[in-house]
Amino acid sequence: MPTRILPAVGDADAVRSVTTLLSQLPDAEPVAPVVDSTQLIDTLARLAAESVDELPEVVIVHERIGPVPALELIREVALRFPAVGVILVTSDASPGLFQAAMDYGARGLVALPLSYEELASRVQAVAQWSVGVRRHLGAGGDVFTGVGGTVVTVSGAKGGTGTTLTAIQLALAAQASGRSTALVDMDLQTGDIASYLDVQFRRSVVDLAAINDISPRVLADAVFRHDTGLALLLAPAEGERGEDVTDRAARQVVSALRSRYEVVVIDCGAQLGGAGAAAVEMADRALLVTTPDVVAVRGAKRAVRMWDRLQIRKAEETTVVVNRHSRATEIQPPLIQKITGTAVAATVVPANFKELQSVVDAGRIHELENKSSVKQALWGLAGELGLVKAADGAHKAGRGPVSFRRRRES
Repeated sequence: MPTRILPAVGDADAVRSVTTLLSQLPDAEPVAPVVDSTQLIDTLARLAAESVDELPEVVIVHERIGPVPALELIREVALRFPAVGVILVTSDASPGLFQAAMDYGARGLVALPLSYEELASRVQAVAQWSVGVRRHLGAGGDVFTGVGGTVVTVSGAKGGTGTTLTAIQLALAAQASGRSTALVDMDLQTGDIASYLDVQFRRSVVDLAAINDISPRVLADAVFRHDTGLALLLAPAEGERGEDVTDRAARQVVSALRSRYEVVVIDCGAQLGGAGAAAVEMADRALLVTTPDVVAVRGAKRAVRMWDRLQIRKAEETTVVVNRHSRATEIQPPLIQKITGTAVAATVVPANFKELQSVVDAGRIHELENKSSVKQALWGLAGELGLVKAADGAHKAGRGPVSFRRRRES
């Protein structure tokens, strides 16, 4: 049986070197290389969605892969696709790096410059390990698909566009449909999820920042279980402590949550820091909330361009959500789509703050009435994004009618 090998190499010269050697290995079946971390995860997720047997046995990660650092990328692959063996290719073959690579989930390390004998030996050993893992998973009747939970980030074009309200209602809709859901406040300095849900808490995302290996028990200790069933991971009460959550820590937190919950909704606020950027990069769906006014739409365009320049997210991979929409406004969704170059959600959220004022002031946004047009729109958006199990999931426990509208045909 041929060994399928997927190289993840960003440098053009390194691509040629790696693919040339791989093509010479006996019983090897190299596949087209991927050039960055996002493409690697997307490729593996797509293959895993079909079957675990479609995944390559071996992934080779070059040390200069980007934008996610190689060791962080290896950790995510190991967490999400445990039947795939990862080999790190690096110019630093020191015992310290070897140990770090093993701790992050690699199954082997090959030093640069590449040698045929060393590469062949590592690939063979890792392929045998991968086949053994799959045989064990198959015999147990519980084949892991590797996709993990769905991660959705909600960012604001500027402050005051309704980012937190959107994130909360999306999470509530997913939870109400029967999906285990985590809601994360990654607006580290000015996060308000706790205020919106009337929560008194001791632990926050900062408590996970210094932990190298977030176990299920450690994660459970940091999460606050809300009356609605939502698992809340909140921003620190002291905003200055948000600086402790680095992009590396954010990646670990998101990966841990993805492995434990079916849906993870992350409020990233309107200010982009390292942690928020990491979350947006890792997300399956990245939402950007704007209002239909000139200043906010300009902010949305600015954010989209910045994400693209920093290689966080491409414009076509971002979905803009239009909040406080009215037919009377001059700026309508098609114009916003043209200006930003993004997709625009078919579901728009109406301008009706009177429905919200009492529950916002009371910190009880989860008690927003079912007949609220704002709630129906946001729960409809959850349906459009595929965050709910079924269209009738929201009817459980007397939660009332919710419409789920399909995306417009483009």
